[in-house]
Amino acid sequence: MQSDKGFFGRFGGSYIPEILHASQQALLDAWNQARVDVDFLADVDRELQQYSGRPTPLTPCPNLTRELGGAQVFLKREDLNHSGAHKMNNVIGQGLLVKRMGKKRIIAETGAGQHGVASALIAARLGLECTIYMGARDIERQYPNVFWMKQLGATVVPVTSGGQTLRDALDEALRDWSADPSGSHYLLGTACGCAPYPEMVAEFQSVIGREVRAQSLQQFGALPDAIYACVGGGSNAAGIMLPFINDQSVELVGVEAGGRGPAPGDHSIRLSDDLGSPGIAQGFATMFLQDDQGQLMETHSIAAGLDYVGVSPILAHLNDTGRVRMTAANDDEVMHAFLALLRLEGIIPALESSHAVAGALRDIPAMSPDKKVVINISGRGDKDIFNVASAVKDAEFGPFLQRYLARELQA
Repeated sequence: MQSDKGFFGRFGGSYIPEILHASQQALLDAWNQARVDVDFLADVDRELQQYSGRPTPLTPCPNLTRELGGAQVFLKREDLNHSGAHKMNNVIGQGLLVKRMGKKRIIAETGAGQHGVASALIAARLGLECTIYMGARDIERQYPNVFWMKQLGATVVPVTSGGQTLRDALDEALRDWSADPSGSHYLLGTACGCAPYPEMVAEFQSVIGREVRAQSLQQFGALPDAIYACVGGGSNAAGIMLPFINDQSVELVGVEAGGRGPAPGDHSIRLSDDLGSPGIAQGFATMFLQDDQGQLMETHSIAAGLDYVGVSPILAHLNDTGRVRMTAANDDEVMHAFLALLRLEGIIPALESSHAVAGALRDIPAMSPDKKVVINISGRGDKDIFNVASAVKDAEFGPFLQRYLARELQA
């Protein structure tokens, strides 16, 4: 899906400080050349196959299908990518672009930590210096990912301003880029930010949807009837949905984080229920959660990767045009969906991806058994072990951690 000079309808654009203008234009020129360079695209495809392990499978779920009694359920297994999430698709593309541009350092921000790990991995593979900004609150929620970023050689900078989440980490990453625009590349992890980031990230992620199209035709002889994806910034949703934009028979459903409820600060719902409003922040125009003074609001989700205050301008535009149906799942529904997939199919999804599962579980029982639904499992749930242990109130987990720490202190 190509933009109109960086805009998708009334959203997108490039609202950046003057100091970043030359660097942003250099990136735009580099991307416009690379996107049509067959050698560059071949390099990206080769890394996706040989380093990340693509294609990821389209997995049928007979037990979940039987339990729900409606449409047939299939999962797109982005959790089986190297690093355990769809984030690898984008960092491979941008990492190779950085090498092509001759830069030596990347800056990244991360919420759930999956983009941080993926950025640290590609930096190690390509010999790049890597600095990652992460909200202090998110570090506490996702420390296993922080551990791996550090072991990979990345510098992880805790962000203690604001709500100490992804929004604040993104602000700090932009400040870093502004301080060294010619020597550093801001490796943005989702389809947000100034042009060309939304279009570029969505294009690198569209490998997901292209594979789903081919695999659906091969495995059940038709396109899916519906596709579900979770929506934080929106990169995995854009990636699986964009190759189906012109297929009107395929319903596209985005699932936002309903959190604890609809009260301000308790959720991250921007598009469904019209809780967001148009605004300009962090370099682009989209639907943001804002107060009456236009200040960005605090957000919440059980999934650290979904509590972003804005959303991809691509998805905001598709919501405007009615091509994507947006809905939300609250934290309780997400935990129910997480456990259903875990116990019925033996798959541990990320809490982010469990939002997509929750949205689909709500709709599938009312669908005809001859319909096929694809749910994008954008990441695996290993990183969520602490949050899940707390949510399910596992009686042994806390004592285990205490025993482990006691042994470490005695060693």
